[in-house]
Amino acid sequence: MDAKQSGIKLAKVTKVLGRTGSRGGVTQVRVEFLDDESRSIIRNVKGPVKEGDILTLLESEREARRLR
Repeated sequence: MDAKQSGIKLAKVTKVLGRTGSRGGVTQVRVEFLDDESRSIIRNVKGPVKEGDILTLLESEREARRLR
């Protein structure tokens, strides 16, 4: 089973937007999909992340709310 069949999407981190969560343990990032570079969304990522990282998204429709 490859990524196309299982619904898994690969996305590249284009910009780190900031820290969120009650203790700052989550990072909000803008990602660009590798299969459709015209589409980008904002996601929350737990753990260390930097620009240029490739994320494996199990679900690619939901978008995180922006930080205030």
